[in-house]
Amino acid sequence: MNNGKPPRIWVSNATPKKGDVLRVRAQIEHIMESGLRTDAEGKIRPRNIVTQFEAKLGNALLFTWEPGISISQNPYIEFTFLARESGDLNFLWKDDTGETLMAKKPITVG
Repeated sequence: MNNGKPPRIWVSNATPKKGDVLRVRAQIEHIMESGLRTDAEGKIRPRNIVTQFEAKLGNALLFTWEPGISISQNPYIEFTFLARESGDLNFLWKDDTGETLMAKKPITVG
């Protein structure tokens, strides 16, 4: 899915106070082929896009996204949430080929 490169993840504050708004940015490398283009020989390139993104704090779902074919290569996502408890931010990407990519970023609420 990402040629062995880890996703880029940024959290505005890894040690927030309870109730702080945290901003999260995440980006992976992915071709995001729409299935509408042809190659040099005129054959349609098979569709392969990221079909699902999830962000959880522990097991609690924070954000989910189902991108469509109009999203560019190397999709970037940004969202915010209120810091309520410490834990690992768990990220999951899935694509049309069934490949998944997971990442984790700890936060400690003080």
